[in-house]
Amino acid sequence: MKGIEYIETERTIMRKLTTEYAIDFYTLNLDEEVLKFTGDKPFENLQSAVDFLANYDQYQKYGVGRLAVIDKATLKFIGWCGLKYSQDKNEYDIGFRFYRNYWNRGFATETAKECLDLGFSKLQIEKIVGRAMKENIGSIKVLEKIGMTFKENFDFDGQQGVIYEL
Repeated sequence: MKGIEYIETERTIMRKLTTEYAIDFYTLNLDEEVLKFTGDKPFENLQSAVDFLANYDQYQKYGVGRLAVIDKATLKFIGWCGLKYSQDKNEYDIGFRFYRNYWNRGFATETAKECLDLGFSKLQIEKIVGRAMKENIGSIKVLEKIGMTFKENFDFDGQQGVIYEL
């Protein structure tokens, strides 16, 4: 995010995505359970993860972006979280994805809350949305815990989805 090299929470450090996280992105997206409710496909190979990160332009174009989440206790990559701007929808959304062994431990809530605070207070964003498949109870709980409220249902790549906003 513009001028932001890293963000610290109680248990994490969040940093801009770079190609140094390619192996982490690649392995995170290999887990079928992690991708189950995302609509995303695994990277074909490590090089496609490198290419994705090398061409990630959210920071330069919009001043926001997904961030690598590093566990302070182990200094390991545990997932990502952050804002994304969609030009076609003219909106900012909050997103997060973590390795399964970090689910249900509050990391998504902790980091998403920090990203929302940054978006509203420092970047002066007026509205942020969160999208999830209706079946993705875990992500919906996170959206609710960070203060978002249900707005509407939508078609999520042929699945029932929900949109929350703040």
